[in-house]
Amino acid sequence: MKNTSIFNFRKTFMVCGIAMNALLFSQQWNDVGSSAIVSAGGSGYNNLAVDASGNYYLSYYDVSVAKGSVQKFDGSSWSYLGGSPGITTGIATFSSLTLDAQGTVYYSNQASYPSTGLELRKFSSGSWSAMPSATTASVTYQAIAVSPSNTLFAYSSDGSGTVRRYNNGTWEQVGNAGFAGGATYAKMVIGTDNNIYTCQLSGGAKVYKISTNASSTDSWTLLGGAAAGTAYSSDNSYSDIALDNNNVPYIVYVSSSAEGKKLNVKKFNGTSWVQIGAANFSDSVVNNTAITVSPSGTPYVVASVWDSSNPNHGRNTVYKFNSGTGNWDKVGGDFVSAGASTFSDIAFDAANNYLVLAYSDGGTRVKRISLNVLSVNDVKNKDSFGVYPNPTSGIIYFKDERKIKSVEVTNTVGQIITAKITDQQIDISDAPKGVYFVKVTFENGKSAVKKIIKK
Repeated sequence: MKNTSIFNFRKTFMVCGIAMNALLFSQQWNDVGSSAIVSAGGSGYNNLAVDASGNYYLSYYDVSVAKGSVQKFDGSSWSYLGGSPGITTGIATFSSLTLDAQGTVYYSNQASYPSTGLELRKFSSGSWSAMPSATTASVTYQAIAVSPSNTLFAYSSDGSGTVRRYNNGTWEQVGNAGFAGGATYAKMVIGTDNNIYTCQLSGGAKVYKISTNASSTDSWTLLGGAAAGTAYSSDNSYSDIALDNNNVPYIVYVSSSAEGKKLNVKKFNGTSWVQIGAANFSDSVVNNTAITVSPSGTPYVVASVWDSSNPNHGRNTVYKFNSGTGNWDKVGGDFVSAGASTFSDIAFDAANNYLVLAYSDGGTRVKRISLNVLSVNDVKNKDSFGVYPNPTSGIIYFKDERKIKSVEVTNTVGQIITAKITDQQIDISDAPKGVYFVKVTFENGKSAVKKIIKK
């Protein structure tokens, strides 16, 4: 075989149910940054956000300084926004993080005892500045979000749940206070339709909607006229909400004790809540849930096992809904964390096609997995092609009667690896130990892919 040309993986792809599941399971979660643990020490209350350029923003309660810290990943390394950890006045547990379209970062937290209220800060022009407190009342659960017009909104547990809008330096109430009858595990998103959607647990998992322009005398609307489902509201069994590109709300929650305390996802079809896949689909009791929806409308959720009798107690799993089979497939293996994980958050990096996950396990960890997969034709044709030995220490031989036109080797995040290619073999001796994918294109135009392990 003569020297080869490089054939790049397509970032837009066709998928079939079985092939997609197999590829997602074979890909691996990788640490974001050079260290497995991003925080300086213990952590909790993680919040994750991704901007349009693929930069990651992470906030967490930082045990090392007993304050809230915010970091940014610029594609190569993490650094503290503002230059140092600990941006709050004191302990910052219940918290939230959001971005606007102009690159301003907003962070909120429960005021540290003996103070009360909802503290807010914004990061712009290279520094943090304090904003007026949204409320001076005692708060716990909270969420912040930015509208398409770059207006900041805050949702907090005071008054049994109240949303406020920041306008010309002051906070003004949006809709009636206490509209949900409580704000346990409060979450909030704002759609391009200029509607605010809140999610919380109060007599079930409920979602309410109101216009971003609503006054304090306007009323919130309960989507579907009832709770999306009965829900468990203890042991960090969070509810969470996400919108797709058509402003369709998706909600994740843990079912009630009577229903097994397992994972459920539903979406609102404009009239009622519809179950996505099977009800209670997780393998066991779970908690620490979160949800995101890809630009193509695929929901992904994370949850941790919460069963002390289970040998995997505390470990988290990420699921993707497979619309072809109607099942929830595990992404990147049965579990992501090696130990007990808490305070999970999940987001989609549309710029680079990664699924990104943050959680606490001996400190805050951020991992991601590439969603760049192969076409259906590549998958169908792979079985007639063989490589050996596998695992390998470096040299890989091809086994196929067809004439090979080109060869490409990529790692688990889709990066092309430098390899020495000669007739019917490839040498990856210089590559680190790990998992790789060899893609061969034959002269008849067909392709085949094999996963290999470098030992």
